[in-house]
Amino acid sequence: MLLKELSSLASPLSSGQVDKLKQLTAELNAVQLAWVSGYLAATSEQGVAGLPQAYVGSQAGAEQTITILYGSQTGNGRGIANELAEKAQAQGYAVNLVSMGDYKTRQLKQESLLLLVVSTHGEGEAPDDAIELHKFLSSKRAPKLDNLNYSVLALGDSSYEFFCQTGKDFEARLNALGAKSIAPLVECDVDYQAQAEQWQADVLEAVKPLVQSAGASVVSIASSQISSANYTKQKPYTAELLVSQKLTGRDSDRDIRHVEIELGESGIQYQAGDALGVWFTNSQALVAELLEVLALDGGESVAVGSDNLSLREALINKKELTQLYPGLVTGWAELSQNAELLAISADKALTREYVNNNQVADLVRQYPAKVTAEQFVALLRGITPRLYSIASSQAEVESEVHLTVALVEEARDGVTRFGGASQFLATAAEGQEVQVYVEPNNHFRLPENPETPVIMVGPGTGVAPFRSFMQERSAQGAQGNTWLFFGNPHFEQDFLYQTEWQQYLQSGELSRIDLAFSRDQEHKVYVQHKIAEQGEALWQWLESGAHFYICGDAERMAKDVHQALLDVVVKYGNKTQEQAAEYVEALRAAKRYQKDVY
Repeated sequence: MLLKELSSLASPLSSGQVDKLKQLTAELNAVQLAWVSGYLAATSEQGVAGLPQAYVGSQAGAEQTITILYGSQTGNGRGIANELAEKAQAQGYAVNLVSMGDYKTRQLKQESLLLLVVSTHGEGEAPDDAIELHKFLSSKRAPKLDNLNYSVLALGDSSYEFFCQTGKDFEARLNALGAKSIAPLVECDVDYQAQAEQWQADVLEAVKPLVQSAGASVVSIASSQISSANYTKQKPYTAELLVSQKLTGRDSDRDIRHVEIELGESGIQYQAGDALGVWFTNSQALVAELLEVLALDGGESVAVGSDNLSLREALINKKELTQLYPGLVTGWAELSQNAELLAISADKALTREYVNNNQVADLVRQYPAKVTAEQFVALLRGITPRLYSIASSQAEVESEVHLTVALVEEARDGVTRFGGASQFLATAAEGQEVQVYVEPNNHFRLPENPETPVIMVGPGTGVAPFRSFMQERSAQGAQGNTWLFFGNPHFEQDFLYQTEWQQYLQSGELSRIDLAFSRDQEHKVYVQHKIAEQGEALWQWLESGAHFYICGDAERMAKDVHQALLDVVVKYGNKTQEQAAEYVEALRAAKRYQKDVY
């Protein structure tokens, strides 16, 4: 058999090992190939004495492989899993690194060592790529797993009620199916790095009695699984901001910006549907307010991790000031000993409400406390980058990347509070440096076949990825029909990218558009109402193979649109509620129903 014809089905090698073998041999000349052939022949003759038992026979090989699965909504879980795989590889272990979305559930009963990294999305829901595995483990089809050793790292945000729920679910189900935990479940908050690194060290120590290590040459990590990007969340690219232009009218009650960023010679690539991670710095005015309220000296030196820097610099560049979290409320309550705040911090529901409606500056103003600079910095979370759906296609804008950013702006007690990243981008001057990286979103992709019809529901800034979809399909010369549902308060003030949509309509690249401007009439009209109005046509599109996309607010809009979709299936598909739910679930499983919600 020729090597180019080799597959994992016709050999004892995994698909990742086959890929690695093909890649290696393609780079070798005839002399090098002959040497490698002799080396491998000699190695194989050593048999059990020369190789760990793991690599004698494919069955034993499977038992000796560490399988690392990740379920990740924003990329954090994938990053931790990649790090773990690299560390395991460095120690000589055979590794199978797979997204839960690509993992074949029937393989589960063959595993002997499984390490899982999974985040929680929304209200305790599994991230998109973990949905199928989560459902499988909870079903009657899940096998007994008495021979499986495992450990789970759960990622979450303690600001939400169902903190790390998906990880807890995996832990409970694996345990119930007879699997043995080799390291306790670790629940990570937004500041996860230190805990994740400790868990990685703990599990790699725990696997030592269970799996033999080998030379790095026999380690297998599927090459497609580890990102080859030069720029990541930990190592972002310093780009140049070109434009931050207001899209909404002067009389609009919201400030929505079109932002253009130049990626220069970075070589960064992205696809329609991906997100851009943006690191930001806090407003100097906000930092000055905090220093004044707390009567702290901005020049005082404080420790942030292994770095020593001034308090002012730490607050501007290192610490999260626009988002609260429960631990900060609890810590501040203990410092202030304010009875009202102590009562709030003792009640989870009240704490969540307070966290969602206030910022750090509100907390320290409302409940004064005497703190040192070190105490204050220790209570604060580190800044985390914000993810924005990319609003451009590289097929059209080349080395640029475009975003659609709503300035978060709320008045509280006569003071206007802004979102950290949105204010940073809205006020950035042309030429300002901004640190960015691409966060792939493989669960929000255009159909592979450009002839496939697509239905896009994106009110407000949710329209961003659909601008990239249209640019991409235009560049492809796609003939498939496209349908956009867009909504915002007012036609005259808030019709984002109006000229572009009209041009796409005139060219025929956009087949139809339905608009919902909620406050241009007495009764409010939203995109879900337009979906109901056009239900018969929408059903026909779905039956002809259309893909259905939603982008925007997860809390209300996405739920309302989902219900409207179910209602359309019931009414025009002549189905019961249960059958409609099954139909929509089948769309999701077939990747014909995709959501990018926040």
